[in-house]
Amino acid sequence: MKTILKVLTLFVGIGAIAGAVMMWADPTGTSWGGEPLLDMLRDKMPMKDIFFNNFIPSGFVLLAVNGLPQIAAALLLFKRHPMAPYAVLGCGILLMLWIVLEWWAWGLNTMSNIFFILGLAEAAIAMTIITNRKEKHKGH
Repeated sequence: MKTILKVLTLFVGIGAIAGAVMMWADPTGTSWGGEPLLDMLRDKMPMKDIFFNNFIPSGFVLLAVNGLPQIAAALLLFKRHPMAPYAVLGCGILLMLWIVLEWWAWGLNTMSNIFFILGLAEAAIAMTIITNRKEKHKGH
């Protein structure tokens, strides 16, 4: 199960970093089809004149919320740190909350649906590890 979590956290983390870089490389979204998404964000989000003139702020938020935490959780998993499952649980919850925000802004879509499932898998596997660990210690 921990191998699956390593793959999931690295996949989501690297994907979020790549997404942030993509947003910074083309803040208008023209080259990657993001222009309509930016318009939809402007219609729904507060402070649209400050944060949604382009994708640069969104790239920083994506990096901070999903990129760096997922990579940090992966590193904890690789180091076999006892807090790793808790970090992954937090990352899974953050990812699901991020996707709920995307659904609110853009509606259901395949990419968001897949990432919600990945966040759910992270959280469920992490909870299983945490619960099993507690049960194991309870018996001692």
